[in-house]
Amino acid sequence: MNKFLQIFKVKDLRDKILIVAGLLIVYRLFAAIPIPGVDAARLQNYFNSNQFLGFLNFFSGGGLSNLSIVMLGVGPYITATIIMQLLTIIFPKFKEMYYEEGARGQAKFNQYSRLITVPLAVVQAYGFLTLLISQNVIDRPDLFSMIRNVLVITAGSMLALWLGELISEQKVGNGISFIILAGIVARLPSSIGLALASYTPGLLTTYLGFIIIAVLLVAGVVYLNEGERKIPVAYARRVRGMKMYGGAQSYLPLKVNQAGMIPLIFAISVLLFPQFIAQATSLISPSLALKVNGLVAGFLNNQLYYGIFYFALVFIFTYFYTAITFNPEEVSRNLQKGGGFVPGIRPGEATTEFFSGIVNRITFWGAMFLGLIAVLPLLVQRLTGVQVLNISGTALLIVVAVALEIMRAVDSQLTVREYEGIE
Repeated sequence: MNKFLQIFKVKDLRDKILIVAGLLIVYRLFAAIPIPGVDAARLQNYFNSNQFLGFLNFFSGGGLSNLSIVMLGVGPYITATIIMQLLTIIFPKFKEMYYEEGARGQAKFNQYSRLITVPLAVVQAYGFLTLLISQNVIDRPDLFSMIRNVLVITAGSMLALWLGELISEQKVGNGISFIILAGIVARLPSSIGLALASYTPGLLTTYLGFIIIAVLLVAGVVYLNEGERKIPVAYARRVRGMKMYGGAQSYLPLKVNQAGMIPLIFAISVLLFPQFIAQATSLISPSLALKVNGLVAGFLNNQLYYGIFYFALVFIFTYFYTAITFNPEEVSRNLQKGGGFVPGIRPGEATTEFFSGIVNRITFWGAMFLGLIAVLPLLVQRLTGVQVLNISGTALLIVVAVALEIMRAVDSQLTVREYEGIE
């Protein structure tokens, strides 16, 4: 509470918080402006019956549910970032740029991600509009109107990215995370209102159980997000002239959930792919597209098969993304260059194998927890039998992660000002 009050006492930090709040309000205003030719009633009914698109609405910052001009939000940029990170595996030049060239290399890496965002936004805008047209959610526009809408949506996505970067410049958290958080928070009042409106006195125990599960889930997400395995590291003593350096004891923290929410995004991308294939085949054979669409819809509506497949995808992608972001061989080599070693483990290949084993074991539990978070809405609805009771573990993961990130950023700035006061 003391830290919270200090935010409003420090003018510079208070101004930054107000700027971030203002930028989020601007984004929410854009999220309320629909593209031309949208029937709000039909669109709302379709989203209420499609849990899959409801999940995607999180990453659009809440703009997808009314086909706003920022309906894609920062989704194309997130996809572009994932593609660039995958390219670091294939092309050594990108790996060197991101990991070895420092801030300048990462700035160039982010610039390439922004450039890739534009064609991705065009493709995703056309794909979503075509999907909604095929489901009779919106009327089929003429060629000019379709091009206009695709360009407006693409521009809106770049606007969302720009607002996110302006928020990041205030150094109170990641702007992209703020944009996603805005969509989740904006949906809370309607979700709570729907749950209260459908309340049945005979289901009091069910609702209490739901609240207990929600509280336990928040605690579990915090525990997962902050959980880490501390590997002890010792540094050899070195004598230079008349002075002795090294000999210190430290530790290397390995997070249980190194992949964050990226595996969930990967899995959703894979689940989206068959729908885009179905829409693409409609250009060749409408009858074949109808059959493919029926198979995809049948699979997504089968909660058992859909839940198992979704869980498996999240589990696999957690290991995959952890392998991309954490290289045991490189960590072992850098540790050896700095004169460090793990007590009881020989430097070199033995240390690499040690890190690989530790990462594989802790990633298993992180992958299991992320998989359960992904299918949690299906489990809760199956156990309670009440469709309005829907805990989105993914939304909670994002909210908790962003809240912790903001807390650390604000605490860091307050600490810097305390040191400046001492000087």
